[in-house]
Amino acid sequence: MIEAAEELGATVGVSEACRVLGVPRSSLYRARQPQAAPAPRPTPPRALSAAEKAEVRAVLNSERFWDSAPREVYATLLDEGEYLCHWRTMYHILEEHDEVHERRNRRRHPVSVKPELRATGPNQLWSWDITQLRGPKGVYYYLYVILDVFSRFVPGWMIAERELAGLAEQLIAETCAKQGIPRDQLVLHSDRGSAMRSKTVAQLLIDLGVAKSHSRPYTPTDNPYSESQFKTMKYRPEYPERFNDREEARGWARGFFHWYNHEHHHSGLALMTPATVHFGQVDTVYQQRQQVLAAAYAAHPERFVRGRPTPPPLPKEVWINKPKTQDDKQVVELANQRNGRCGDAADGFLQEGATEMISQQGKREMPAEAGFSPFPLFGQVHDTTILQTQQLPAGVDQPDATIAP
Repeated sequence: MIEAAEELGATVGVSEACRVLGVPRSSLYRARQPQAAPAPRPTPPRALSAAEKAEVRAVLNSERFWDSAPREVYATLLDEGEYLCHWRTMYHILEEHDEVHERRNRRRHPVSVKPELRATGPNQLWSWDITQLRGPKGVYYYLYVILDVFSRFVPGWMIAERELAGLAEQLIAETCAKQGIPRDQLVLHSDRGSAMRSKTVAQLLIDLGVAKSHSRPYTPTDNPYSESQFKTMKYRPEYPERFNDREEARGWARGFFHWYNHEHHHSGLALMTPATVHFGQVDTVYQQRQQVLAAAYAAHPERFVRGRPTPPPLPKEVWINKPKTQDDKQVVELANQRNGRCGDAADGFLQEGATEMISQQGKREMPAEAGFSPFPLFGQVHDTTILQTQQLPAGVDQPDATIAP
């Protein structure tokens, strides 16, 4: 870290380099001062000689004791009237030759790459997840929800009695087919649930030309938008403690998603509804709000101490795990160069108007815009599933769709 701070300090200054790396400046300045080599540690007179250490090591590695712990060897020899050294010294001798290891073969989990996803408009990046709805005693219903990350619009949802990869496949396939999504224009992000990682869904996404992205293991913050949407749903005042049957759950979810998409003014969307952002009505609503604020300012300018008010702007981009600043990027690149790693996976600065996914293998894929809309499922799962169709705003063609019974 000190070396990285020195290299980065030559470009951005010592203070900024230390701030980015979290290195105290005093440590950097202290490292610049020449330090005398430490004096060699004297060998205590009571230490074992090299010949005695070799003898102890030979006994520990002998055929008799090769599978015994030093404590066991120490006790066995002591009972036989022989003392070589203390068992702690035996451990020290083995450590000098790197012969102290875990007896069992322990699995080493690979380091997971953090997914970095960016959307600059609707229908570029979606996330989906499954949550449980409490039914009668001992019964749970499974709610599948697909969310547009940029607009927070819920284009499709489904309630089923089980969590199955086949149901998820039908939900994604029917929706993409109805919307007519071209190949290589969509990123679908999810956690690492069994349905999300199933071969059925993976093969479907390959056939549709849809790029997939997964969260890191045991990292719910890698799928924050779906988790936040579930919290909004379950913290609604009218959310029941449990549903009496599947039809009641469907009816409640139908009303909730209509409210969420068309009436809920989202704090992350400049207090606009997800439908307003999803269907490109932001400019119209923004101008209307600006006219109202201008009239209020003209009537009572003294009440606006900061001058003429303006509506909050809509964020231009939305990230899942936004990368660090430019200075932090330089530090990561320097570290990768030292470690012999490719800096491509650390590059989180994307081209405008595109969605980039840094996959779990560290490769980069650049899907473009895509469209998305809810449609029902048809086939053999009519009695257990439902996909809600959302009402489109005025001026937008309503697709031909129905709700499965």
